[in-house]
Amino acid sequence: MIKILEKTLVLLKTDAVERGLIGKIIERFENAGLKIIGMKMQWIDKEFAEKHYTEDIAKRRGEHVRKWLLEYITEGPVIAMVIEGLHAIETVRKIVGPTEPRTAPPGTIRGDFALHSYDFADKKEKSIRNLIHASGDKKDAEHEIKLWFKPEELHSYETVHEKHVR
Repeated sequence: MIKILEKTLVLLKTDAVERGLIGKIIERFENAGLKIIGMKMQWIDKEFAEKHYTEDIAKRRGEHVRKWLLEYITEGPVIAMVIEGLHAIETVRKIVGPTEPRTAPPGTIRGDFALHSYDFADKKEKSIRNLIHASGDKKDAEHEIKLWFKPEELHSYETVHEKHVR
């Protein structure tokens, strides 16, 4: 039997926690047949945030954007999850929607629950409030999972959905 499972990191950012959207967001992933193999709430400090939002962000989007992201992710607790499933990285990113909520289609997490735009965030000189982070690719997922979770914090179990992909 060949199984093609992926793992990806998802963070429910401070605005998702503050707005009480944790359950609604998790439900979207579970309804798609994905499973959570690790989850915790954590209030991170700037030092940890700098390991997540590396200097690569500054090179690609500007140091001011990195600064805003660091401020945003440290202003309250976040929910960190490792999600596993068939094509998990691609599937999670589709469910989440584009980074800018204004352009995210209805039916995506950002399209349904957020409304910020790049213009608004830039004028307010703060990070765009888009509720959620999802690893961009396999390399990012591997790095981010190791940063946020110890191996013993990840669990293996079978869901009913997996019986349909054996």
